[in-house]
Amino acid sequence: MAEETRQLTLVLGVIGADVHAVGNRILEYALSEAGFKVINIGVMASQEEFVNAAVETNADAILVSSLYGHGEIDCRGLREKAIEAGVGKIKMYVGGNLVVGKQDWNEVEKKFIHMGFDRAYPPGTMPQDAIDDILRDLGFTQKC
Repeated sequence: MAEETRQLTLVLGVIGADVHAVGNRILEYALSEAGFKVINIGVMASQEEFVNAAVETNADAILVSSLYGHGEIDCRGLREKAIEAGVGKIKMYVGGNLVVGKQDWNEVEKKFIHMGFDRAYPPGTMPQDAIDDILRDLGFTQKC
């Protein structure tokens, strides 16, 4: 397939000890409906599982969610693991309740960008916002 018409592959999962599956399933559905090939590794996924799935499927992006507030801890070092595995330039997105307690979103976003994520989304972000960003970030202007 030509680059401009190939289906983009996304690795999706919930990181760490987080068992929140409903949002994960909603994202899987929305991303699939938008034309992406979604590799959903489910809940309680380790950094290694995200990276291994990205390597095995030649994924275009990794999407990490966390709802239990420990995303800051669970996500630290993910970009470095991707680099070690040879997929260091992969696009990485993170969203949800990423930190414990009420914190200024701008500061939270800066933390995750500094960790190597391309974009970070606050709680309540609609799937279409991420879909639009992914398409734009990967050079596509319409559905995959």
